[in-house]
Amino acid sequence: MQRITGELVERNVDSMLPLLVMLVILLPTSASTAQNIDAWDLGIMYPEDDADIPFQISRDGTAKIEFFVDNSGLVEISIQFEYDVPFGGEQDGPEDAIIPAGSNESFDLKISEIDVFNFEARQVSSFSITATVTARQGVPNPLPLNSQQNEEGELIIPTIYDLTLNVADPIGPMNAGTDTILRVTVTNTGNSQDKVGDVEVSDECPLLSTDNGLDALMVGSLDPGKSKNADLTATASESHPRRHCDITVTVTSNGAMNAGQSVVISDEVRVSIEPPPTESEEDDGTDDVDDNPIESVKSNLPAPGILISAAGMIAALICPPRRRAG
Repeated sequence: MQRITGELVERNVDSMLPLLVMLVILLPTSASTAQNIDAWDLGIMYPEDDADIPFQISRDGTAKIEFFVDNSGLVEISIQFEYDVPFGGEQDGPEDAIIPAGSNESFDLKISEIDVFNFEARQVSSFSITATVTARQGVPNPLPLNSQQNEEGELIIPTIYDLTLNVADPIGPMNAGTDTILRVTVTNTGNSQDKVGDVEVSDECPLLSTDNGLDALMVGSLDPGKSKNADLTATASESHPRRHCDITVTVTSNGAMNAGQSVVISDEVRVSIEPPPTESEEDDGTDDVDDNPIESVKSNLPAPGILISAAGMIAALICPPRRRAG
């Protein structure tokens, strides 16, 4: 009987505990006691424990934020979380949690889908985490006091150095002893101002030479999204045989090199070389023929001079000369 009575008393105490806790919290004469019962804190694990240092977003547009809820009170609390992230990012964090009395729980907020190429390098914007107490010891929260906390931090866009290179195809094959011009274009596809640091041209044909026209690519800077063009002249010697020659252009990013990174890009184009034309090809053995020959018109009529003389003689016979009177 005593054992049964003890179990009943224990069950009654457990069932009454939430109500007793709420009564203690609600009593106006026990503010200090309520504060001890309802003591909790939301915090963010900042880089190097410094709230002024922003969280670095990775090149793939992600970041991870570690935060915690410290419940030093005497009652269990139920927390609901809300997040606000910048740069159009997506957030993935816990929606709610139950924090036992006297415990500290850590959580991860994962941020993703930030297109870092669409934002200026080193741009900073704030994110926030809001924690709201929805229940204490399983009882819906009766007090708005100390029921919500908010913490903020900063995210920073990384500096990305990235270039693209395009070598245009030649118009057609070239003859030995001639040259061809190749248009080379470099585009800054990063999010920071950059510059071409070095240019290298190589080919597999020893009788093919190239000029230094691509040195113009190294002059001046390139803003994000901007392009720069230069012309590379390739010349084949007169003794160059019929052959396909692959020309490779390689450029480096000066900005990446200064930042201790490596950005090296290449593009390749094929140039076809034909032997020079022979004399038989230049002269196919056909002479130019006048397409409009002069036509000769003949007549059986006598020459105009004979006709005029005959007419004069006939006139003299018909009309004798007049004599003068004595």
